[in-house]
Amino acid sequence: MKTIHQYQLASDKQITSLALRDGFRIVRCEYVVAQKRVYLWVEEPLKIDLPVTEHQFMVVGSGVPVPVSHRYIDTALDPFGPEAFHVYEVAHAAEMQATNLTGQHEPATRSALRLSA
Repeated sequence: MKTIHQYQLASDKQITSLALRDGFRIVRCEYVVAQKRVYLWVEEPLKIDLPVTEHQFMVVGSGVPVPVSHRYIDTALDPFGPEAFHVYEVAHAAEMQATNLTGQHEPATRSALRLSA
């Protein structure tokens, strides 16, 4: 079985840490006008024996520089204004080192807590 959880992301280049089960899949990213926040919807398996790892995300506006190592996820648009919010998954030092050594992305294992659901 699986389910979809909704997560609120911090704005202005602040990092949001999410504890996600292996096999997760990001299914939607949207700017919710009523809350003036960017949300991420993530499909996750419900098997409790799957490892949980911490993933960090950052929201930036158009034209804001981000490290090359960060992975683009999606863009959320404000339907009533000119703003666009771009969501990136933050690369960690261990991941960047593994990428630099091998030329391929090798995720590091991290412990994590579920911050929101």
